[in-house]
Amino acid sequence: MTQSSKAPTFQAAPPALLFITLLLIALNLRPVLASIGPLLDAMKQELTISYATASMLTTLPVAAMGAACFFGFAIASRFGMRPTISFSLVTLALATGLRFFVDSSFSLILSALAAGLGIALIQCLVPAIIKANYPARIAAMMGFYITAIMAGASLGSAVSPWFASFSAWRGGLGHWVWLAVAALVLWSLFSHRWHLPTQSAAGGATTRFWQHSRAWQLAMMFGLGTAAFVCVLAWLAPYAMENGMSAQQAGLLMGYLTLMEVLAGLLFPAWASRRNDRRIVLITLCLFQAAGFFGLMLAPHISLWFWATLLGLGVGGMFPMVMIVTMDHQEDPVMAGKLAAFVQGIGYLVASIAPWVAGIIRDKLASFDMAWLMLAVGAFVLLLLSLSLTPSSYARAFKVNLQPCPQV
Repeated sequence: MTQSSKAPTFQAAPPALLFITLLLIALNLRPVLASIGPLLDAMKQELTISYATASMLTTLPVAAMGAACFFGFAIASRFGMRPTISFSLVTLALATGLRFFVDSSFSLILSALAAGLGIALIQCLVPAIIKANYPARIAAMMGFYITAIMAGASLGSAVSPWFASFSAWRGGLGHWVWLAVAALVLWSLFSHRWHLPTQSAAGGATTRFWQHSRAWQLAMMFGLGTAAFVCVLAWLAPYAMENGMSAQQAGLLMGYLTLMEVLAGLLFPAWASRRNDRRIVLITLCLFQAAGFFGLMLAPHISLWFWATLLGLGVGGMFPMVMIVTMDHQEDPVMAGKLAAFVQGIGYLVASIAPWVAGIIRDKLASFDMAWLMLAVGAFVLLLLSLSLTPSSYARAFKVNLQPCPQV
């Protein structure tokens, strides 16, 4: 056998460099969404948009994230994983930079949709990169990666009002382009030294995850958890301002909540990594979520900061935990990445409906209370779905082997 017929080799990157680049990429995946809430009042005054229309700034990117997950690996297989992620970062940077110049709700929504496409392709592919480069540390690395995503949300919420203080709301949205440019530069300079898994790593197997009930169960869990995340991201700041906070205070509240999400993203995966059975962690997170949403609905006067603490811990921990449990189900990096893509694809499509429904509820009832109740019920459904995730069920869940693709 000649050398050319063997699998291609790669020059291993320094672990710290790969780690820093992945974290910087992850930091870019939420500011485009999180910067909306604290600046919504200023945007509404100039663009005269309703809550339902404003919800499209969250709903459409999240829906794009879901849709792109179904063809992300096909694009990467056709053009390569490295160019695909490069294209995604360029798209995200252009969409964010466009926000300096938006003059209508349509152009603002268009920028959100384009950014959602870039974010989606990155989120589809990064879990496979992590699985390939850190096979023995999946829980820890997924925890760090998703924690960085939530840290980006924290920055987006807390810093955007400061940007807006000297460059108006368009600058509050647009200045995040520089973070995307930094990630693109680092990725372009060093990604050629990393192990980027290819389709052949999975042995050419088909991925009919839609035939497996466990895949749908994981997808619904991801959808419910993400629905809570994006609704809080979209509507907690406006809700806080309705309860007497200024835009800057609401931004700080959101920054604090996402700081709690970052803390949860570090603590709960670390707790989960010490046990094979992840259910006690999942159940704890569901209870935090339910308590936080009931608190917002029934007693916001007690302390929005306290309810934000519970929600930050519950929502922030659930996101990485569902992904960790998903990755537990597959050994091969590409197959694990494709299962994660399926789970995220269905999950994001489910979650994208939530902020739109919450916006309609706010327009019709002049209150977010029923939206918080809807999300509290979702937390209990999530708890019920978690109960069957025993470690012994992982192998049984996909017992029917995926069949090889026919040769063509």
